[in-house]
This record gives sequence, structure tokens and C-alpha cells, in this order.
Amino acid sequence: MLNRIFEKVIAGERIGFDEADLLYCEADFHELGTLAHAVRMRKHPEKAVTYVVDRNINYSNVCTCGCKFCAFYKAPDAEGGYVLDFDELDRKIEETLALGGTQILMQGGHHPDLPLSWYEDMLRHIKANHAVHVHAFSPPEIVYFSELNDMTPREVIRRLHEAGLDSIPGGGAEILVDSVRSEIAPRKCPAGEWLGVMEDAHHLGLKTTATMMFGHVETARQRLEHLFAVRELQDRTGGFTAFIPWTFQPDHTALSHCRKLTSIEYLRMLAVSRIVLDNVDNVQVSWVTMGPDISQLALFFGGNDFGSTMIEENVVKAAGVSFRLSRDEIHRLVRDAGFEPRQRSMDYTVLEDR
Repeated sequence: MLNRIFEKVIAGERIGFDEADLLYCEADFHELGTLAHAVRMRKHPEKAVTYVVDRNINYSNVCTCGCKFCAFYKAPDAEGGYVLDFDELDRKIEETLALGGTQILMQGGHHPDLPLSWYEDMLRHIKANHAVHVHAFSPPEIVYFSELNDMTPREVIRRLHEAGLDSIPGGGAEILVDSVRSEIAPRKCPAGEWLGVMEDAHHLGLKTTATMMFGHVETARQRLEHLFAVRELQDRTGGFTAFIPWTFQPDHTALSHCRKLTSIEYLRMLAVSRIVLDNVDNVQVSWVTMGPDISQLALFFGGNDFGSTMIEENVVKAAGVSFRLSRDEIHRLVRDAGFEPRQRSMDYTVLEDR
């Protein structure tokens, strides 16, 4: 049976859920990596590995969600909570642009006291003062804004887009299975609403990414349910530019009893993601959680994108994991693995002159 699945994948045929389950659970580790790499090379035969120069800016850490996996948030009125003022935001953006950055990724918590107009004003301020791509507001944030302002998520996206939002990151997906979400993040939007925000965004002309945070309370089959939910939506809209799986970091969280996944477990999931998501062009490796060496290896397990330089990263760092890479270091790592680095934009346009 495994041989037949391998033959289907090599022939470019789509596999079903049970076939993916068999691959994930029973395929030889090295053979699975070889199969995923073959799919990757079929999609990207030029042997380029892309990356983006950007900065993660958390405009606020105040959040009412209280997700068990998060070590970053502060409850409203708790010590250490903040909202960035526009002067600080300007400083961070100018520093990013000076380092060759082309975009900022902005995410925050579910802040109960910020109206939608505050976010619109922030976007208009950014666009009036900086030539930068704004990749911001995960689906749970969009849903929270809609509830707080008594409007539909689609209307929220439309207004934010008109104010300057360029694309939406895939954060807040965790595992797109409601029984898992209700256990680790009961105040966050359910899976159907996450997918609904992305579908609305795609229909409104915005590109988005999709993520998966795995390695906490979910099962192997629930990870596959997540992949197939992303694949089904991509079939309808074609709006996902990339898929980004990364491993849960348990330290300093309410789920600190969970063990950290091994590098082999990460690479296995990455490979299956590349094989299942036949309609998503790009799969990003996670050097932020796995470190540079494993990320090099991940380029042979289905990954074709090295993600972001992440001039600033706060959420994973709060869980005790802190890797930093410059653009020069990414170039060296990619070339040492036998590929050529290419800086890109959010939509994977290669920026040749940078």
C-alpha cells in the first residue's frame, strides 16, 4: 500500500486522508523526506530558496484570551501590558527599512478597549509615512474586532484593507479542530470562523498564509484534519501563498507539562505537509523554533522558503526559545545546503535588486 501511495505522489496525483495517515504513521523517515523533496523540486526546480526581510511588531500584548500555550500576553490592567504609540511604531519601521526590509508583520492580542477606528488610524499612519507592506491581524483578531464592533468579519477586513492592510498572516490557526481549540484556547474563534476569515479575505483580493502549531494536546489524525481543511479552502480560493508548520514551545506556558517535539517529528510533519498540500506552492521552514541546522535539513524535507529574518520576534521568545539570523546568515545557510537564496515579497515575487 505504501508503495502505491509513493507512486501516486511521484506521478503528481492527489492523495486522500487515509493515504496521508498511512504515510505519516508508517513511511520510512528518509523515504518520506525524499518523497517530499521530490514534490518540492517539481514545484520549484530552479533550486532557489526564498526568504523575506521583515519585522514582527506586536502592537500590543494585552489580551483577554488567556490561551494556555501563550507566554507573551498580559491580561487587561496587568502589569507589563502595553500598546505601542505611533512614534515607537515609526522607529521600528524605519529601522526595518534601513536593514533592507520590505514588510512588517503586526499581530497583537484581543484588546478590549481599542475600537476598530484605532486600527484604521494606525494603518493610515503607516501608509502615509512609510513605503512598506503591511501583513497584519490574524483571523482570531479579525473575529474579535468584528464582535467588539458589532459587524461581520468581512466588513472588518474590507475597512482594514481600505485603511492600508495588504495581506493577512495565518496566525491563530493552532490546530483547526474545535475539540483541540476548546481545550487550549477556549476564548479564541473556532476553526470554521478562522477558515471563514481567510475565505472572506481571499474573495476581497487579499493574499494570506496558513500556519499550524503542533505538538501540544492534538493527535496525529487531528494534525492531518488541519492540513485537509487548508487544502479544501485552497481548492476554492487559491488565496494561500504559503503553509508554515511549527512546533509548540511549552516552557513558561500553562502547557509546560507537554514535551517538546523532536527534530525528527518536526521534519516528518513538514514532509507530510508538502505532500498533502499539493495546491499550496510554498512551504516554509521554522528556524525560529527549530534552529538553523534543522532548518537547513528541512530544505530536503519539502521546505522551499526560509521564512523571515525576523528582525524582532517576541512571542516564541517569551516561551524561552530565541534564535536570531541576519540576511547574510540566511544566505550562508541556504548556500551551504546547496541552494541559492532569493529575497522575496509576501506574494513570492523575487526582489532581484535587493
